[in-house]
Formats: sequence, C-alpha cells, structure tokens
Amino acid sequence: MTTTERPKGADRADLGQRLPENPLLSPRDIPPSQPALEVVSVFNAGTAVVDDEAILLLRVAERPRSDIELPPGAFTLDFTGPYPVERPLPHSYSMRDVIGMSFMDASIDPPRVRVAYIPKDLPGLDLSDPRGIRYRNATGPHGGVNEGYQDFLAQISHLRIARSRDGVHFTVDAEVFLGPDNALEEYGVEDPRITFIDGAYHITYVAASRWGIVTSLAVTRDFRTYERRGVMFLPDHKDVVIFPEKIGGRYVSLTRPMPQSFGRIFGIWIAFSDDLLSWGGHMPLAMPRWGMWDELRTGASAVPFRTERGWLELYHGVDRDTTYAMGGVLMDLADPRKVIARSATPILRPTEVYETTGLFNHTVFSCGVIPLDQQWERIRMYYGAADSVVAAADFDVREILDSLQPC
Repeated sequence: MTTTERPKGADRADLGQRLPENPLLSPRDIPPSQPALEVVSVFNAGTAVVDDEAILLLRVAERPRSDIELPPGAFTLDFTGPYPVERPLPHSYSMRDVIGMSFMDASIDPPRVRVAYIPKDLPGLDLSDPRGIRYRNATGPHGGVNEGYQDFLAQISHLRIARSRDGVHFTVDAEVFLGPDNALEEYGVEDPRITFIDGAYHITYVAASRWGIVTSLAVTRDFRTYERRGVMFLPDHKDVVIFPEKIGGRYVSLTRPMPQSFGRIFGIWIAFSDDLLSWGGHMPLAMPRWGMWDELRTGASAVPFRTERGWLELYHGVDRDTTYAMGGVLMDLADPRKVIARSATPILRPTEVYETTGLFNHTVFSCGVIPLDQQWERIRMYYGAADSVVAAADFDVREILDSLQPC
C-alpha cells in the first residue's frame, strides 16, 4: 500500500496524516442501483485486505431523483395509521410538489426498493433535517408516543465494494453487494465493520426499519458471495465491532445500545458470546465524558487490533456542537473490560472543507483501518467525511498510544 509521512511541524494534536488525494471516493464515482435513484453519499466503509488488495465495503446512500417527471402509477403513503399504507398520489401533484421516499417493500415477491412520493404540503411534515422525513400526527395511534412523531429516512443505503491495489485509487463494483431484503431492513443497511475471524470475514451492519435499528451479521470468504446470519442485537443498537480473536475462550464485541429511558446515555459497551449471535455479559466500557470532545456520545468505529500495550480501539466521539471526531481507547489484552487509557483530545477532527461541509457538517466517522506494514506499526484509517465522501489518513500507532491519557 502507498504510505504517507508526517510533514515536519505538523499539528501534534491531530495525529493523522491525510492523504493528498482526499477525498478518495465521492457520489459521482458510484452508479445508482436503479434509474429512479441518485447517489447522495458514499461513506463509512468497512475495511479488509484480501490477497494484497484493499477492500472497502462502502455505505452508499441514495434518494429518489427530483429531476424527472413523476412515473405512471405514482403513489404516496398514508401515515395516519399504525404503519404506512400505500395510496394513489392525486394527479394534481407534480414532482416539485412532493419529496420522494425510498424503502424496501417486503410485502411483494421478490422484495424490492420502491419510491413513494410524499406531498410537501402534508400537515405535520418536517423536512428540516436533510437526512430524514419526520411526520407528526398527535391525534393518531402514535399521539401518546414521542408526541406523535414518526421518523423515516430520506435516503436508503446499501453496501457496495470498492477494490484497490495501492489503497488510494479504487474501482467500485457496478452491482450492489449487500442490500436490504427483508422487513427489518426496510429503510436500508448501513455502516459495516469487517472482522476476519475463524477463517472468514464477518460483517456487522446496521439495519433500519419502522421497528427500529438492529445490528445484523453476514459472512463472506471472497467478497463476491455472502451468507446472512441474522440479527445479533435487538433495537435500538448499532456501532457493533467484533474483536479479531477469542479472548478467554469467548468472542468479544463492542456495542452501543441506544436507551430511551432516564439519562439516554449513548456510549460504548462490551459483550461476550459463544456463537457470535447470542450475546451476554453486557457492561458499559467507554462512556461520554462531560466537558470533553466526546461528551454527547461515543461509539466503536474500527475493529480493535492488538498492540504491545493492549487492544487499541479507534472510536468516534461527539461533542455538544454535534462535531464527530476520532480518538482511541486502550483495553487490557487479557480482559478488555479493563480500560487502560483513552484520548484526552481527538486524534483526527474535521478541519478540511470536505469534512466540515456536506450532508452532515463537521463529521469524521470511521468504520475501519488497514495495516500499512505487517507489524501494524502504521495504519490507514478510512473515514466518512461530512457524511458525504470517503477519505483516509495514515497514523503511527506508537504516536496514538503515546497520546492516550491513563485512566
């Protein structure tokens, strides 16, 4: 893989050396999965190295095109009941009067992604967040829950493979690798992490639907075919990464439950399993810290890797201004429930234009790293920038370890 070196005088508070080719991939590099959709973002890629080839498993977010006429038989969704119901769209509406909403329809055979058109003048519709569609019907069946709000995604995501021999210049597969195909993936599949364990690549990914956010598992040996293993963690749960080896005879994962009661603290937990599907021994590990760069929420990002000092996890933290940055947490090799040290300041924060301006501004969010040498002394972290493009930065692992503050 091509490497970069830190220039003299570089800011020591920001340890990553960004690749000069950044951003490496943008929406224009990805063909849409169907003519009715356009690619909005490519980001948050899981990573692997297979036969000296760097693999990125990209999250590709698409939305319905707004530059074409409404298709024959265009339909809308009625949100007033306990679940959306398909209705004919009145002929009086044109494309400029509606917003498209794509979803995977599991009620038809075979299931497929379809597009509904929601009138912009629908009472209770909130389009202020470009990532979502919010509808409020306080008098309907959801009136007593969350003040009647129902949330839907403005985009639908699938996973696509990009391949590279130098880790910088990638060729993107034309076909979807893993896309939504059941009711629990109704609003798409997102944010994969890849762990090579037991002779195969285990992919954890987020599945979103009206029933919430679950984490599911798929397994591949060649990144051409895969097997779905099903749901690992019930709603609402995401940011799950599996350690690359058993510890104490058990599989280990980092998780992030999303509680809706009491303090609603979103942080990194740890869990254990005998079979990779049934998990127990849950306990908090690296929670948000008041007044620091990760005070709003924390979540596992890259797959942890072994160092001479402990298991190093590169994780994302969010501050009170909703800036997403990256830091490190070091865990005991024999008992990863024990946190040894943690980043007092980010190792990479959004500063470049492609990181500060996009679908969601001021965001650096990683789902994976690859080694740049056999000893894992230098690594390359691929990350989603502003929820819009893929970028990368190189790190000296010893620099990261030396920067951590003992706990």
